[in-house]
Amino acid sequence: MSTKRPIVVRLLLWSILIVGLPLGILALTWLATLPDVGALARHNPTSTALMDSRAEKAAKEKRSVPKQWSWIPLSRISSHLQRAVIAAEDASFFTHEGFDWEGIREAALHNLEAGEMKRGGSTITQQLAKNLYLSSERSLIRKTREALITRSLEHHLTKERILELYLNVAEWGRGIYGAEAAARHHFGKSAAELTLDESAWLAAILPSPQRYDPIQKTVALTKRHQRILRWVHKVSTTAQTREP
Repeated sequence: MSTKRPIVVRLLLWSILIVGLPLGILALTWLATLPDVGALARHNPTSTALMDSRAEKAAKEKRSVPKQWSWIPLSRISSHLQRAVIAAEDASFFTHEGFDWEGIREAALHNLEAGEMKRGGSTITQQLAKNLYLSSERSLIRKTREALITRSLEHHLTKERILELYLNVAEWGRGIYGAEAAARHHFGKSAAELTLDESAWLAAILPSPQRYDPIQKTVALTKRHQRILRWVHKVSTTAQTREP
């Protein structure tokens, strides 16, 4: 009995070493390939994974989809659009650290009741991580990378910079990226001139930008637009009542 125990211990240690060492090397290599998001504090991206993916798909299908994209600072994006997008996509954006755990819980319960994946619960920071760096595949590895990039974005960038990046790379139609291109394409004006109503329409199409158009107001899109307006007014009213 005592003779066998050291053998078993050695076998266990060797098993851990044989399995654990390659996994450790793989994990370190994987972490080393994560993007340097700190550079985004000083430089704007010249493209995104989503843009590249859309262009590649269009090329394969032999379709011509000109890219409309103009980068502008957050100060030149209507405050109405900023508030509408936050209300629609991530109400707790300025208070969470990248993940809205309550939103994730509610989304999970909703999906469980619906019997399918209908709601994601992703924050603006998570969506930015996906748009900038990741593919559209749904896998545990991609979700893990998304979580790591999300935490890195929150660590290296201010909330204002994250919002500025998101509003400048978000997709707002086929080949239309960013608030400025969206405002000019859909409403014929700059992003700075958008009204609250127009901003709510743009925020309403974010979940399915290639499916919906704010000019062609479907029943589903109209309902979402009205909900966003109610959310924005509710947040504004709450903020006013808290002021001294």
